[in-house]
Order: sequence, then structure tokens, then C-alpha cells
Amino acid sequence: MAQNNTNMQVTMKDVANLAGVSTATVCRALIEPDKVANRTRNKIERAIIQTGYISPQIQAKSHNQHESKILLAMALDITDPFFTDVIEGIRETAAAHGYIVLFLDSRHQPIEAISLSAIMRQINGVILLGANIPFNLNEQEPHPFPPMVMANEYLPELKLPTVHIDNMTAAFNAVHYLQRIGHNRIACISGPEHLHLSHYRQQGYIQALHRGGIAIEKSYIISGPLSFEAGAASLSQLMSLPQPPSAIFCHSDIIAIGAIHQAKKSGIKIPEDLSIIGFDDIALAQYVDPPLTTVAQPRYKIGQKAVLLLLEQLYRNSVKSGSILLDSELIIRESTAKPHD
Repeated sequence: MAQNNTNMQVTMKDVANLAGVSTATVCRALIEPDKVANRTRNKIERAIIQTGYISPQIQAKSHNQHESKILLAMALDITDPFFTDVIEGIRETAAAHGYIVLFLDSRHQPIEAISLSAIMRQINGVILLGANIPFNLNEQEPHPFPPMVMANEYLPELKLPTVHIDNMTAAFNAVHYLQRIGHNRIACISGPEHLHLSHYRQQGYIQALHRGGIAIEKSYIISGPLSFEAGAASLSQLMSLPQPPSAIFCHSDIIAIGAIHQAKKSGIKIPEDLSIIGFDDIALAQYVDPPLTTVAQPRYKIGQKAVLLLLEQLYRNSVKSGSILLDSELIIRESTAKPHD
């Protein structure tokens, strides 16, 4: 994954000639990529990769490598409360090893591939906090990306070193707990279908129901954003069914808290009328009323281990695939109880 820097004398004209465009177009693509057609930008990007072109500003920086101790952490939405402790783990561990960390929110800071390539040339390594990344790591042609690790999600096809929990087993255990205390009408408020986490957690939910001999009721499974609003709306939809659930497994604490809020507005008592389980154990989970039963992820440790795994690659100058699997724990609080009927 090392960047191509074998020829430090490559000029912008070399890039232009290879791409079949003018030097002015190359310059514009680097500075204002949104003003260059997609097809042209793609040609320029490939030419930059093939020639190993580095802008004069980055060349100057490359002569002072001891100053370049920068890591990049990328997430779809770093404002999600789940990432608070993950980011703290990344920041503190990186600082302890003399690195600073830049955080890129790829939802609220959309970035063109060519701009991302320029950023990548100035950093030492990347931590991907999720699988929704704005570039293709499956391409066969060389790319300028530095060493990378993935944290929180797991995509074996990318063959990246990964730090995560077993989401399927964690979800299975949460739903199985609801079964053990007597629930058999268990709904699931899932995250977005495009998230791999949602797939694993929903599979855990389905496997638990199968293990308990409970038929899958499609109307009991609702997918949507990981948001308070989605939790509230899904709660209303589920409780309006002819036979509403007695318990709900939520794919995040944010969803669960939104569901609890809506239940209380609707006169539904938690947990007397309805049990709710969340996922993540964010700080707010223990302070919501009632305190939330949830799957606790070692969020700080996820960030910490991701940095250490990345530094191991940097120091050894090698790519180590595989994953580090961390433990999760079901935290029983007051939002779950035996069904009253």
C-alpha cells in the first residue's frame, strides 16, 4: 500500500501528457476538482498514480519526514455519540506515540477522489471507522494510499487489518436474553441496510429466534437511520400492529432512546408494557429513564487497538491482514423485564 515515490522529478507536465490534457487542467483538477469533468479527473488521477507525481508543497514536506507524524481517521458521521470514546482512544494512543490525528467526516465533508489522493500523500496511515469509504480498495491498479486499518466494522473482502466485536453473536445474546425472561414477540429496529453492521446484527436476531423456535414476523423488522427520530417512528409503527411486540431489540442506543421517548409519550410503560434493548452502551444509556439494557462495546479500546495495529504496520513496513476480535458484554439495566402477559 506504499505510495509511488520513486521519481521525485516528475512534473505536472508529465501528468498532463500522460492524461492527454493541458497543465492548466491538471492544476485546476488539483485545486478545484469540482470544476473538472469526472472523466477528465479520473484520467488525471490515474496519471498522478502512474507517474508518482507529488506537488511542490508535498515534496518540500517529504524532505522533513520526522515532521510527518500524522494519521487520518475517516468515518461516515463522527458526530454519532458512539464514536466519542473511540475517537478518544485513537487520539490519546496516537499522541502517546508522537502522532497527531486528523478526523474526516465523509458524510458532512464530501471529498473528491483526487482531493483525497492529495491528502493521502501527506499522512502516514489511515483508520477507517466503518466500511462506507469514498474510494475503491478493490481496484487492481496501484494506488497512493498509505497503510490502513479498519475499526468497528468488518469486511473480509478488503483484506485490511481490523479491530471489531462479533456483532452477530452480540445481537444473538441480546435477543436470547429476552427469550430467557419470557418474551416471544420480539421486534427488531435495524440500522440502514447498506451498513454491514446492520446485516450482522439482524442475522444474530434471526438466529436467536430460530434457536428459540419462534417464527420470523416480517412486520416486526424495521430498517432505518441510526437516529432518535427513526427509533421514535419505528416504535409507533410496531405498537400499532394488531399484535404488537412485547420486546424490541434496537441496533443502537440512539434508536432505543428514541423508542423509549416515543413509548412514554404514547402512555406505554417501560419495562412493564414493553422491554427495550439497545446496542453500544454510549454514556447516555445509563442516564435515560429507565436506564437502558444494552450491548456494551469496548469503544475506547477499539480506537486504541486500531492505532496500535496501524503503528505496527508503519514500524515494520508491512501489511498484516486478519482481525482483532474484542469482547462485548450485555449490560442488564431497567429497560427490560419479564412480560406481564
